[in-house]
Amino acid sequence: MSLTVKVVTGMAFGIVVGLFFNLAGLNAPESFINEYVVNGLFHVVGEMFVNALKMLVVPLVFFSLICGVCGIGNIKMLGRVGSKAFGWYMLTTAIAISVAISIAAFSEIGKGMEQTNNSVFSGKDSPPLSQVFIDIIPGNPINAMANGDMLPIIFFSILVGISILLVGHKAKSFIEGAEVANDIMMKMVTIVMAAAPYAVFALIAKAVANLGLDLLASLAGYVIVLVSTLLIHLFITLMIVLKVFSGLSPTVFIRKIRNAQIFAFGTASSNATIPVTMRAVTERMGVNNSVASFTVPFGATINMDGTAIMQGVATVFIANVYAVDLGMEGYLTVILMSVLASIGTAGVPGVGLIILSMVFAQVNLPVEGIGLVLGVDRLMDMIRTAVNVSGDAAVSCIVAKSEGKLDLAQFNDPTAGALETEESSFKIP
Repeated sequence: MSLTVKVVTGMAFGIVVGLFFNLAGLNAPESFINEYVVNGLFHVVGEMFVNALKMLVVPLVFFSLICGVCGIGNIKMLGRVGSKAFGWYMLTTAIAISVAISIAAFSEIGKGMEQTNNSVFSGKDSPPLSQVFIDIIPGNPINAMANGDMLPIIFFSILVGISILLVGHKAKSFIEGAEVANDIMMKMVTIVMAAAPYAVFALIAKAVANLGLDLLASLAGYVIVLVSTLLIHLFITLMIVLKVFSGLSPTVFIRKIRNAQIFAFGTASSNATIPVTMRAVTERMGVNNSVASFTVPFGATINMDGTAIMQGVATVFIANVYAVDLGMEGYLTVILMSVLASIGTAGVPGVGLIILSMVFAQVNLPVEGIGLVLGVDRLMDMIRTAVNVSGDAAVSCIVAKSEGKLDLAQFNDPTAGALETEESSFKIP
């Protein structure tokens, strides 16, 4: 079986086992299954895998960006790639939340629902936009790398790459070393991905066993509308944008991004999925590393299509529950706030709920209303992260195609970069 089939199989078994533990009552608090299997074995295996992916992120982004900048060889082109990527990420986020609000408002979810809120949510403050811009320049780049702060790492890596270009021929050996290091990191991604089926099984089984069906049933309207909107944006909106502005086949794109989507679903982290997304975009789709090395980590940091959809649906849902009429002005405020906040909260843990609390405060909705949807947020986070990652890859392809940095033959080749063809790569010659 190919890796994709193995991972999907692991996911399916995870759902079945998780549901069995939950419905049979085996996952009761302090039970053996809960203590030693779900929150023991499954938790340990899943977190070890997520940590293995996170372990690769910083060195991969650092070396890949240096190679990318040196590969571009033109500072003006670097600025052009960055501007295009930023514009596309902001545009797709605005489209995503606009579609979400439209669908949620039409479906009237939450109307007549009793305000049964057993969860507690306290909003967190987002850093002011001015501080975000200040923090882009790291006072200590080593500290930024240790903390995994992506925007400062991106800035420092690009600055190193530009400096190498300015030094010229004397830096040739450093560039060659960075290229070798980048190849090593990509090979490490391949090795880590071999454990994916078992890790995805553990992550999904734990999430489903703890969540169960009762909570989903009580919030069925919210969950159905949110999931439907996420899928519409992924399979219709993003694919139309990809086809119109790049001419690439959406069918081929979806087939080649599946692994990254599954990893994003399992980890619920765009940053943790960067190595897998980078591999899919460069080796499967033929995007030149000079573009992908910038667009993928940048997108993982500020592109929030899935998160924006959650904010739109949740805002309408809570407004209907509390019988608050937002009106056109309120909806426009939500759209603007979500797009701007996606920059201002870049890299902040729990970013979706932070932005949502900011939006609620802006349109005078009770922040404690977030507690109504908090229970299913983990599962919804998994789905919206898969959408976020798909948006990162789509924008990478669009930007690369516009810059002549996409290998069409590689994109259209169904076997290009397929992991099952690399078995020999584990053998030492």
